[in-house]
Amino acid sequence: MKQIARALLRYFIKGLLIVVPLGAAFLLIFWAVKSIDSALNLSDMLWTDPKTGKPVYIPGLGILNVLVIILIAGILVTNVVTDPIKRWFNRWLNRLPLFKFLYSSIKDLTEAFVGEEKKFNEPVLVEINEFGLKKIGFMVQKDLSALNLPGEVAVYFPYSYSFAGQVVIISAEKVKLIDRSAADMMKFVISGGVSGLN
Repeated sequence: MKQIARALLRYFIKGLLIVVPLGAAFLLIFWAVKSIDSALNLSDMLWTDPKTGKPVYIPGLGILNVLVIILIAGILVTNVVTDPIKRWFNRWLNRLPLFKFLYSSIKDLTEAFVGEEKKFNEPVLVEINEFGLKKIGFMVQKDLSALNLPGEVAVYFPYSYSFAGQVVIISAEKVKLIDRSAADMMKFVISGGVSGLN
């Protein structure tokens, strides 16, 4: 009887290790898609059911709106927006300091992940103190002479189980490149060191 209970418990734990991460990932994706869809879905404002007179909600229209807006923006920026328009936009942006700060921070972060110059693609190991404590981070700036810090680099350290992190300025000689993919190292750090090295 104890063997059966032990076997059932072992199967339950193995099932838990499969179902919980899958369920959490699907739930998170479902929540994000549903939130975006409901926030940007204009179907209930635009269409009403002729029989009942009630608004008609079309699921997925909000996501479609986002995809179309992103596609149109990409086409316009690539083919229509010229340098004078960019300069006018930058002058307008400089008049709104708070908006400029938010816009440029979000733009830089987005470009770091999907732009032509990806920033989080160089994982490094940094020796932190004299006891040999090391941290895994990502090299984001190799030359800080503009800050009057020659020989120093900027390293971003993401926090485990979070998308937050901190940037640290450190001597380049204390930084060692890691010969692994950036995706594996990011997964390793964000998971608290429990995954990404398989």
